[in-house]
Amino acid sequence: PASQSLTRVSSSHGAGDFSYVGIDAILEQMRRKAMKQGFELNIMIVGQSGLGKSTLMNTLFKSKVSRKSVVSTPEERIPKTIEIKSISHDIEEKGVRMKLTVIDTPGFGDHINNENCWQPIMKFINDQYEQYLQEEININRKKRIPDSRVHCCMYFIPPTGHCLRPLDVEFMSRLSKVVNIVPVIAKADTLTLEERDFFKQTIREGLRANGIDVYPQKEFDEDADDRMINDKIREMIPFAVVGSDQEYQVNGKRLLGRKTKWGTIEVENIAHCEFAYLRDLLIRTHMQNIKDITSSIHYEVYRVRRLNETNAQPSGQPPNTLVNPQQANGVAAQHQVLTHEM
Repeated sequence: PASQSLTRVSSSHGAGDFSYVGIDAILEQMRRKAMKQGFELNIMIVGQSGLGKSTLMNTLFKSKVSRKSVVSTPEERIPKTIEIKSISHDIEEKGVRMKLTVIDTPGFGDHINNENCWQPIMKFINDQYEQYLQEEININRKKRIPDSRVHCCMYFIPPTGHCLRPLDVEFMSRLSKVVNIVPVIAKADTLTLEERDFFKQTIREGLRANGIDVYPQKEFDEDADDRMINDKIREMIPFAVVGSDQEYQVNGKRLLGRKTKWGTIEVENIAHCEFAYLRDLLIRTHMQNIKDITSSIHYEVYRVRRLNETNAQPSGQPPNTLVNPQQANGVAAQHQVLTHEM
């Protein structure tokens, strides 16, 4: 046969083990390389003001990572138009380094007329794809292209207890095609458990009825094991969360929570809210998959569309048009890189 599949089974990896080759050592090599390079994660938070977006981000990463925590302004005004602001942090835990970028969208959903308020956010996401593409097609490209692509968009739904608003449907319908959306019910402690379950069920039905595919998308499950794990997550979406960066003493333990007259709501207690499930999804179990889907699905769709547009253009193209390196005839192409005011 042209190829043979060889499987070696060895009980020990000692030097005296005659059958041991050492193929499994590749895992340690990959781990060392990854530790050296570090990781990048870009999270966008979208929702109207007052839903606890900044607090939840600080709770997720157990540090002051939100823009408001770093750039404190007295009584921040609601901007007349949607502003997109990002802030980056270098986080290290047990020798693992990660560059976390939190992208905030103040002004979203805060006006009387919120028509088309998804457009600046869509433009920002596509601009990051464009920036990455321009770097990628450079003849002399960087060894490691800086990744500013939005890996995940957390969409905050107000805890009304009724159903998705037209604004929610419009935003998620449009943006779910270009980015991984993770919907959350903000400030879920304002709902009773019965109201919470009913609201979650209503939202899931609304998403299905409008053909909105949020993360983890069913069509991207890789195998039966994946599907089984992701089906459990899909049954929980949207996550009903409570955020808090305040610590309290509960039964002799220090816990993150919100103190009320009736007791303390423990953020990481799954009997109180679903914060722990959200954290596990974003950080502990699916972070790499979220990044993979961004790169191999969402960015790829954008890249193919842009290259097709370029190939369809006549020869007299404007100076800021994408240049395909195959057509560059060995001359370094000049690229206009879009810059954003942060």
